[in-house]
This record gives sequence, C-alpha cells and structure tokens, in this order.
Amino acid sequence: MNNPQEATGRGVTGRCQVARPAWAVGVARFWNKNKWGYFFVLPALVFFIVFFFVPIVWAFLLSFQDATPFGGRWVGLANYRSLLKDEVFRVAVRNTTLYTSIVVAQNIFVSLAVASLIQSLSARLRTFFRAAFYLPAVTSAVMIALVWRWIFNSEWGFLNFLLGIVHLAPVRWLSDPDVALWSIILSSLLTVPATGVVMYSAALGSIPVSYYEAASLDGAGTLAKWWYITVPLIKPTTLYLLVVYTIWAFQVFEKVYVMTGGGPGWATTTIVQLIYNTGFRDWKFGMAAAQGMILFAVIALVAVIQFRYLNTDVEY
Repeated sequence: MNNPQEATGRGVTGRCQVARPAWAVGVARFWNKNKWGYFFVLPALVFFIVFFFVPIVWAFLLSFQDATPFGGRWVGLANYRSLLKDEVFRVAVRNTTLYTSIVVAQNIFVSLAVASLIQSLSARLRTFFRAAFYLPAVTSAVMIALVWRWIFNSEWGFLNFLLGIVHLAPVRWLSDPDVALWSIILSSLLTVPATGVVMYSAALGSIPVSYYEAASLDGAGTLAKWWYITVPLIKPTTLYLLVVYTIWAFQVFEKVYVMTGGGPGWATTTIVQLIYNTGFRDWKFGMAAAQGMILFAVIALVAVIQFRYLNTDVEY
C-alpha cells in the first residue's frame, strides 16, 4: 500500500505542497530582490503619473473632442482635418521649422567651438569661463526676452542707436513682418548656448591625452586631430545636445510671447504660441490639444531620426 502521506499529497508537516508556475516564482524572486528600489522611486513615479502621464493622455482624448470650458462633444478626427486646412497653423509650422533649423545648428557649432577654446586654458580659467557661459541658463528667459525687446525697439532701442551712429536708417525690428522672425532668431543666435558649452567642455576633458599624442607622432596637425579624434569621440554628447536643443527650439514660447506676441499678424507665430492662443484666448481646448499632439509627434519623429543616424557606441 502506498504511503498515506503520498496518497493525500501532504508532506511531513501536514500542509499541502502546491507547485507554483515558473513565472510566479520568477516574479516573486524579482520582487524580493528589487522591492526596496521600487519603494524609493515610488514618489517620483507617482509624481510622473499624476503630472505628466495623465495630462498627456487627457490631452490626447481632448484632441478628438470639440472641448470648451462649458462642455464638449466627440468629433473624431475633425480637429486634425481642420488643422491640415488651417493657413495659420501652416505658417506656425513654417516659422517653428525655420527657427529650429537655424538655432539648433548654431547652438551645436558655437557650443563646440567655445568649449574647444576653453579646453586649452588652465584649470582655473576653465572653471571661470564655464561658470560665466552657464550664467544665461540660470537667468529667467522672460527677463532675457525683455532685454532683447528693448534692444530691438524701433524708436529708442540700442540696436537702432548703433545704426544711427553710422547714419543708417532705423529698422522696425519687431514690427516689420519681413524682419520680426529674423530678429527673434538673431536674439537666439547672440545668446551663448550655456548647456552645450558646459557639456562639451566636460566631454573634451574626458578624452585621453594619449590619443592626441599618438596622432602627433603620426604627423597630424591641430585641425586633423580635432576632426578625426575630438569630433568622433564626443558624438554621444553631440547627439544628446542635438535632441535637447531640438526639443527646446520646437517649444519656443517665452521669447515670442514677450517680444512680439506672435505678431505682426502671424509673422512670428510658432506652434506653442498658437497652442496658447487657441487654448487660453479662444478657449478651444480640443483644437489646442490636437495642435499639441501634432507637435509631440513631430518632435518624436525628429528625435528618432537623430538617434537613428547619430547613435554610436563610443568607449574610451
């Protein structure tokens, strides 16, 4: 006769031993190993879900509605179809694309050039210039825009004052539709990209000197070493800055809002400025949400392309 314990399926302790699925065992083992880590990140995760994830999902749902402060109704893709026919939206996309293309390229080039010049200085001077160039990053963007609005003032602005010294006619920097957008671009070009300078400076300082010494033994000049050693090895930093600056440029708002308000006409209207006007001036929340979703999709697409062609595994 079989053992009674075997027949009843009970162990020595008298308790039934039920085999758990392999996935349950794996989940339990993973949880026991990592649970405290998840407890520590839980506050940040809750903050992200409440203030980022939920608003994004809500905005996505609003983009399919004719939503106003007094209610709304589901309209499907009507908001997106309207945007494709909206001339103002096309102007905003064109202005934003032009601004982004010029400003991002200039920020990358100037950041790398300034960081390369700083790298040749002594340690004390490098620290000083890093702090000096990073100062614009901790200054209010609204205050900087106010200063530039004063500089570009057509009647008593500093720029027209300089033109008057050389007997040139004043320019309507912010009130001429053909000049206003270029004035905003110029104000960005003349502002040192603080984050890029600091990050490039750190990346340049981490490159081993032995690489440059070996290149010198092979007869490479300064420009050749910079192009064939420095530029490839800082490619991960370049990718990061390119993505970050592209996102910032697509989301330009404070400067446009303070300096021109999107005018004259629609000459300086950008996508975020249009979203603000649509949502908080015209109270068309559904249309504003659709504009935001299109902006999100464009930024995501551009970021994917940048990662696709610039991503690299550089180790040194």
